[in-house]
Amino acid sequence: MAEPPDPIRTCFMRDRDRILHCKPFRRLKHKTQVFIAPEGDHFRTRLTHTLEVAQIARTVGRALRLNEDLIEAIALGHDVGHPPFGHAGEAALDEAVRQHHERTGVGPAAFRHFDHSLRILMDREGLNLTHEVQSGIGGHSKGEGDLTEGDGEMGGSLEASVVRLSDRIAYMNHDLDDALRSGIIGELPAAALALGPTHGARITRAVSDLVQNSLDRPVLSFSPVVLEQMNDLKDWLFAHVYYRYPTVLPEIRKAKALVQELFEYFVQPGRLPEGFTGAEGAVDYVSGMTDRFAIAQFEALRVPTAFGHILTGNSNFAGNMED
Repeated sequence: MAEPPDPIRTCFMRDRDRILHCKPFRRLKHKTQVFIAPEGDHFRTRLTHTLEVAQIARTVGRALRLNEDLIEAIALGHDVGHPPFGHAGEAALDEAVRQHHERTGVGPAAFRHFDHSLRILMDREGLNLTHEVQSGIGGHSKGEGDLTEGDGEMGGSLEASVVRLSDRIAYMNHDLDDALRSGIIGELPAAALALGPTHGARITRAVSDLVQNSLDRPVLSFSPVVLEQMNDLKDWLFAHVYYRYPTVLPEIRKAKALVQELFEYFVQPGRLPEGFTGAEGAVDYVSGMTDRFAIAQFEALRVPTAFGHILTGNSNFAGNMED
């Protein structure tokens, strides 16, 4: 929708500021990136991931003489639609939404965080973002797919392509770092060492290669060697971290069950708070929860209040058990 121009900011600067100041962006600080409820302050959250993507993307954009404000707006908004508990939460909510649609024929037929990011920003927050920012957010994810030479057609602009490739550079490197910190892997794989011996060296190699092979070209490209190394590392992470993590840590299964049960509860008539209605409202409400709010909601719904005394070691209960 057309609106008067801002006297100081460009339209993309205004989009960036609107995203930065909205509530869904702030909630990212308490949403899982990969590792759920980690013991330690140095694991990435969805917010720190977003900031790392924005930093890498702006570096690439400046070197390629692209629009940095457009890049930053896309980067800051690209993951605001993620539900609690990272990719496990997204998979669980997608399954619950699909099952509900199959049973009833109403509501969304699937859940994808990039589509939902647009819905949250445009429909629920009413941010009136430019077409370029919308297109970039909606086209930022390649999922598990390989990067390809000239991988610049999705998303409608070179700036959108910068964010999409920066997203992969960021998450592959910081998820590897977090996997080492968690103990799920014991050492760097050969696929990572091929790109560089350290976190910083791998990012520098990928960014430098992308800039050198994309400057003044109509599409963005890595060199064939780095492209193969990036895809090899991605495949290794999926096999040894993303697919393995749920099998060795029961918290993943618990989180998925929690998300699905919350959706099944709130999708029933009359159970949503004011401002949310129907199946779409249930998706909005559950996906907007932070990890800790989702846990609190589940406890409020499923754990009787009196059990709190038991769980905290109530002395009367302990005495009764001894009798």
